[in-house]
Amino acid sequence: MAERQAAKTEPPRMYQVVLLNDDYTPMEFVVMVLQEYFQRDLETATQIMLKVHKEGRGVCGVYTKDVAATKVELVLAAARRGGHPLQCIMEAA
Repeated sequence: MAERQAAKTEPPRMYQVVLLNDDYTPMEFVVMVLQEYFQRDLETATQIMLKVHKEGRGVCGVYTKDVAATKVELVLAAARRGGHPLQCIMEAA
C-alpha cells in the first residue's frame, strides 16, 4: 500500500528592494520615497537614506517577487518624474 505524501508547498522566494546611491538625488527625495512607497516612518526612512548615502546601498524592504518588481517600477517612475537619477533594484533575499 503506497503512503500518500502530504503536498509540501514551498514558501515563495523573497526579494529585497535596494536603493543605490548617486551624487545627485536629494536626501529629502529618498526619504519621501521610503515613506511613500515602503511605509517607513520618518526616523526609519532617514536611517535607510543615510545607509544608502554612506554605504552606497540600502535595503528598503523584502517582498515576494511581484510586489518587489512593482515597488522598483514605482520608485524608478517617481525618480524620473522628479528628474532624479535614483536607481532601485531587486535581488533575491
